[in-house]
Amino acid sequence: MAQERVLNNIVRCRTAALGGHVDTCADRCGFSRISYNSCRDRHCPKCQSRQRAEWVTKRLERILPVPYFHVVFTIPDGLNPLALRNKRALYSILFKAASKTLTQLGRDPKRLNADLGVTAVLHTWGQNLLLHPHLHCVVTGGGLSRDGSRWVKGRERYLLPVKVLGKLFRGKFMALLQKARDEGDLDFNGSTADLSDPSVWARFRDGLYKKSWVVYAKPPFRGAEQVFRYLGRYTHRVAISNHRIKAIKDGRVRFTVKDYKDGAKKKTMSLMGEEFLRRFLLHVLPKGFVRIRHYGLCASRNVNTKLMTAKRLLEPESVVEADDRAEDEGEKQPWWERFRELTGVDVMACPCCGGRLERRQAMTTELVAAQASARAPPKAA
Repeated sequence: MAQERVLNNIVRCRTAALGGHVDTCADRCGFSRISYNSCRDRHCPKCQSRQRAEWVTKRLERILPVPYFHVVFTIPDGLNPLALRNKRALYSILFKAASKTLTQLGRDPKRLNADLGVTAVLHTWGQNLLLHPHLHCVVTGGGLSRDGSRWVKGRERYLLPVKVLGKLFRGKFMALLQKARDEGDLDFNGSTADLSDPSVWARFRDGLYKKSWVVYAKPPFRGAEQVFRYLGRYTHRVAISNHRIKAIKDGRVRFTVKDYKDGAKKKTMSLMGEEFLRRFLLHVLPKGFVRIRHYGLCASRNVNTKLMTAKRLLEPESVVEADDRAEDEGEKQPWWERFRELTGVDVMACPCCGGRLERRQAMTTELVAAQASARAPPKAA
């Protein structure tokens, strides 16, 4: 079971169960420590800092010198029970509907008549850890003309009308949802069992059409770089970070939340441990599901063609070339050197004298456990 596997990985992460290495100071102080291996589970709050930093760096390298907009697509909470039983199908529909909405309106001759660049990141949680599926999109303010000959400049603080975005998004999402039902791709069991009845489904569908679907769009306060760095906090983990957990005591977990109804003021929420874990596990994604996707100019097939054309048009004095060889050389660096370059944090600096730690010995789980046991204080009689 996916949830059980995630919990087991998190419990074992950076413990003797996964083995590790001995790091020893190469200078005079003789400091040494055991560094345990990480689980590398994408749901783990402690893992993937390096991958996250590399993702942000690559995004920043591809930023165009134009305004960018932060657009958020949210589905009504009435779809949450269906989403829980059909994560792969519903989240895929969310990506398709949002990307097609932006692409279609961007290409509309009455609007920009151009190809936008879009990066979309799936979030499934709210501050209280309950299910809240929504898509964060970073969108270029303008686009490449359909013939690739010029950059079509958008208005500085206006992308597309949010009411039109909302209605078109609703229509595309519901059409894709109906198609998935017609093709038998939806699982109706548990609390959604009654939706297998055509008449109940029709009422359910009509109720969703009557709702106003929220699409939120505004230019980033400090540019696209700020948005990518903000999204980077969530691209390689889900739900909650360790620093938000303030205490675990008497079977309860206390953690901080932002109350957006009260000016995003930080408050503390307390949940029983079982309820905390239940809410956390709501956000475990299906195996292999891709939660970061790129469209338009940012799509992988267009990065070295249309995106580069746009860069040359916007920065005529610069020569922009993909340097795969340099990127490959970067991958050969030890991960801690790459991490230091990306974040400025040197994890291999000796905490005692500031000298260099060297990775002296790889350790099996049995050896790590034996050494950890030998270093432990004696048990009280």
